[in-house]
Amino acid sequence: MSSPVSKAGVLDRGIAALKGIGPAKAELLAKELAIFSVGDLLYSYPFRYVDRTQFHRIIDILPDQGTVQVKGRLVTLTVKGENRKKRLVGRLRDESGAALELVWFRGIHYLDRTYKVGEEYVCYGKIEEFNGRLSITHPEMEPAQQAVVEAAATFEPVYTSTEKLNKRGLDARGRRKIIREVLDGLTPADLPDMLPEYLLRELRLVSHYAAVRAIHLPANQIELDAARRRLKFEELFLLQMRLLQLKVSREARVAGYTFEQIGEGFNRFYRDFLPFELTGAQKRVLREIRHDLGRGIQMNRLLQGDVGSGKTMVGLMSMLMALDNGFQACMMAPTEILAYQHYESLEEYLRGMDVRVAFLSGNIKGKARKQLLADLAEGKIHILVGTHALIEPPVVFQNLGLAIIDEQHRFGVKQRAKLWKKNRPYPPHILVMTATPIPRTLAMTAYGDLDVSVIDELPPGRTPIKTVHVTEHRRERVFGRIREEIAKGRQAYVVYPLIEENEKLDLLALEAAYDEMLHRFPRPEYQISVVHGKMKPEDKDFEMARFKNGETQIMMATTVIEVGVNVPNATIMVIVHTERFGLSQLHQLRGRVGRGAKESFCILLSSVKLSKESRQRIKTMVETTDGFKIAEADLKLRGPGMIDGTQQSGVLQMRIADLAQDGRILSVARDRAKDILQADPDLQQPEHRLLGRYLERHFKAVKGWSLIS
Repeated sequence: MSSPVSKAGVLDRGIAALKGIGPAKAELLAKELAIFSVGDLLYSYPFRYVDRTQFHRIIDILPDQGTVQVKGRLVTLTVKGENRKKRLVGRLRDESGAALELVWFRGIHYLDRTYKVGEEYVCYGKIEEFNGRLSITHPEMEPAQQAVVEAAATFEPVYTSTEKLNKRGLDARGRRKIIREVLDGLTPADLPDMLPEYLLRELRLVSHYAAVRAIHLPANQIELDAARRRLKFEELFLLQMRLLQLKVSREARVAGYTFEQIGEGFNRFYRDFLPFELTGAQKRVLREIRHDLGRGIQMNRLLQGDVGSGKTMVGLMSMLMALDNGFQACMMAPTEILAYQHYESLEEYLRGMDVRVAFLSGNIKGKARKQLLADLAEGKIHILVGTHALIEPPVVFQNLGLAIIDEQHRFGVKQRAKLWKKNRPYPPHILVMTATPIPRTLAMTAYGDLDVSVIDELPPGRTPIKTVHVTEHRRERVFGRIREEIAKGRQAYVVYPLIEENEKLDLLALEAAYDEMLHRFPRPEYQISVVHGKMKPEDKDFEMARFKNGETQIMMATTVIEVGVNVPNATIMVIVHTERFGLSQLHQLRGRVGRGAKESFCILLSSVKLSKESRQRIKTMVETTDGFKIAEADLKLRGPGMIDGTQQSGVLQMRIADLAQDGRILSVARDRAKDILQADPDLQQPEHRLLGRYLERHFKAVKGWSLIS
């Protein structure tokens, strides 16, 4: 996101002319942190602050203290180890008489020359305990005298830096000095407010100028909190304005077919063929879709729901609305296994009705493909289900009215756009579905220009999956538990991680595990299927089919079974090396069991030694089966850029807002943006013109999700 620009263009100026930078350092800042202009420098906010008035006595520090600031004398400094194990080790002793170990693994020779034994330093970092000794790895260090002189304010900002920048004097201290001089030379006119004055008054927000100054040079905690609140709101508000502008623009520009009636097909299915009572959530979502389809505007709706919540049934009933109005419908899935499973489900649900469902993938060739494409073009096929083969040029519909994309984040933007263009004069209505629950804040940003429906209720009669965590030394018990389930006539999954950087090693590990399983589950009493990503599609499908048909009792697999595999008789899943999986992956994998009425189990088998983050992930999995709670926990652990499908959206590079923490601010920002666009869609009123110009200039790159047709 760019910075606001004053009339004089101060913030657009390059940084090379700034005191303390020059051409060489400017080039380094651009390369290391993408800081090119004065505005970039000012809008690279501190990531934390050090209270320079507070010091810990080393003798009082506890191993779980977290980050601490100490002041003491450097009594030793030694380079230890050789080659890759080389490290710089120092000892800092304070007035309490106790000492703290300091360790560096990078920049060793530079730091060895920089720090002087016998001098007093202020040291800041996270406490760790190793072999009974307290230590800090890669601490921030400053000569004590310098730290005291520079600590004019209580809160000293700390900026993101790199080893190369530190060596050139552009570390946190160097950046602070440069930024202070820049801010001292600016006036409020150089940092104008793009937010309307009335909004600042209503929400009691400080001015943009005051906020930028205080975020770098806060006098106290109150001033810092006010600056953060203002800048977080501004960032989220501007993004919501842009996304909602795109939505308004699309609705005005892209007309859609009007589905005027709920006809005989839908009503007959509901009355005579629906295999179970719809949940309240499914009925609510169908009403939302029905409303969209009757507006004469292209529907662009995201349907999210947990594993087994009934999204496929909602998709089918939406397609029947299209058929009742004389249109065809299609459903596209990312893998052949998942697409074919959808096809089988639709065929089963619609058996006895006069609806023709067809399946298309890259493996449908020759005469069969030619005949299918001819029937599709003539309108003889009502619903087409398939993989990305649906978007290929030879695939022509007679009249496509609704396109459903399952697990949409697995398709690229250009792939999705091709499906948009499969009909004229209007594009088909679009329903995108995901079984990966998206946190509410993320849905409002990554998919902020779409309408969002949520199925937040599971069908009745499903037995909750019991999840337990065991470590490697209880491995024998896990195999015993698998035998117990198989003895009852049930089936089991055993899932192994896939480290993409080294697939060869993974396959070797899987083969070794297969040998172990054969030893523990010998033939002919037991039969085992093996599935992994390196197999040919036909071999993979063959093994999947054997497991689904009950010919094998155990499915050994990598994460290729994460989405879509439906075997109700499988009641136990063991996830080996659980610590290597993300929360979202674990939740999706667990969803492969518990698909019938029988009690099901998920065993998380991990190493004994686990990182703090791995423990938290596993604890979350054991405590809840609610996909939305898991998604929120995942957001807090990993951040928004790592959640499936959100990186490509281009709207999540937040400078200061935190989607895991700032949900309330985001809700207010979106509501205010809606109010403004409702009252002044073109932002032509005097109080909105600066805002309109700012969005036009700085937010053109944000394309949103739906505006790609």
